[in-house]
Amino acid sequence: MIVSKSLLLGLVGVLTLAVACGGGSGSSSAAGSSSASASGQCAGTTQASQANNVTAIVVDGGPLGNYSDAAFADVTLCVPGTSNCQTIGHVLVDTGSEGLRILSSAADIAGSPLSLSLTQELVNGSPVVECAQFLSFVTWGPVVMTDVKIAGETASDVPIQLVGLSGFPDVPLACTNAGTPAETVGGDNGLGSNGILGIGPFPNDCGAGCTEPGAANPGLYYTCATNPCQVLTLSGQSQEVQNPVSSFPKDNNGTIVELPALPAAGAASVSGALVFGIGTQSNNGLNGATILTLDKETLDFTTSFKGVSYSGSFIDSGSNGLFFLTTAITGIPECKDENDFYCPASTEALTATNLGVNGDSKATSFSVANFDNLNGNFNAFNDMAGPNAGSGGTGPSFDWGLPFFFGCNVFTGIETTTAAPYFAY
Repeated sequence: MIVSKSLLLGLVGVLTLAVACGGGSGSSSAAGSSSASASGQCAGTTQASQANNVTAIVVDGGPLGNYSDAAFADVTLCVPGTSNCQTIGHVLVDTGSEGLRILSSAADIAGSPLSLSLTQELVNGSPVVECAQFLSFVTWGPVVMTDVKIAGETASDVPIQLVGLSGFPDVPLACTNAGTPAETVGGDNGLGSNGILGIGPFPNDCGAGCTEPGAANPGLYYTCATNPCQVLTLSGQSQEVQNPVSSFPKDNNGTIVELPALPAAGAASVSGALVFGIGTQSNNGLNGATILTLDKETLDFTTSFKGVSYSGSFIDSGSNGLFFLTTAITGIPECKDENDFYCPASTEALTATNLGVNGDSKATSFSVANFDNLNGNFNAFNDMAGPNAGSGGTGPSFDWGLPFFFGCNVFTGIETTTAAPYFAY
């Protein structure tokens, strides 16, 4: 199992690690945009009614106001079994990873520093630390036990990661070899958010590999009883950082991200909904959406573009652009000042077809605008796009990031013993 597809392209240097969530931030200097509006390609795009399984999300630039095409939610943490709680705002909603990760430096929505006394998870008497490996960075910090409350849902006494805890053991070399640690909201290696709410298609963030000893273990979990910290073999997958949705007593088989269609030029901010459960209540039915099941090892499907099929494609709200193929393949030029984004002479309207492992497919219309011409006062765009040449031995593919979600209800089905992981729209 991979740890995350999100935050794909790495630091670009425009702002903070906000640009790492798939590429860049839309904080260009030029006014106006020629971007096309959403295509209305999705079934069932009515807004979910407010209920105990619905929480508000917003695309508004994040806690620093400089993070474009990123959706955020509020998450409440509690000392397990108590009313001693704090609510953290601007936590990134990420369908490309699993697990809740909160910066130890985050402030709650009242502005108070995170101050809960949360017990560190123990495995065979050893305190657990995690090196969560995203593609361009890592998050390092202890695994702690907490109740996670979102809307009317509660995941009780589950492991989450506290990131960047001051005074904690140094990050081991094996972890930093996987990427630069992201430990703060801002700065060169900042997350651009107060944390990451990983609600991807798996119930936990590693799978069976982290319960295997020796070379088979991917090295996400550590014990720091000695220096340097040593890779830890977990006793079971329940000890891994959990997708909090899969730990809800009900409405735990997936999520829906609902965001409205955008005007052609984009918007300064957009409000939407994160709905828990699929087909469990009257407000979360599939409503005719097409299910695309995923490869259980890679969480990928195939995208066909101009008659060529590209495996390794995925849908990821944690990527802040549509990242696909390369200039050599598409003919769309990269920006001269920012080669993580495309800068066509005029907005290009394109189509592709996504194909699931189950054989079902759906055509998708999308647009690519000139990144340099996006409105620097806006934070929401449906046509911010750039190249994705692939990594780790994979070839060029499609990362359908947050622009894909505007005007579309996007379902993420969590893998169970009886159900395959899937995306649907």
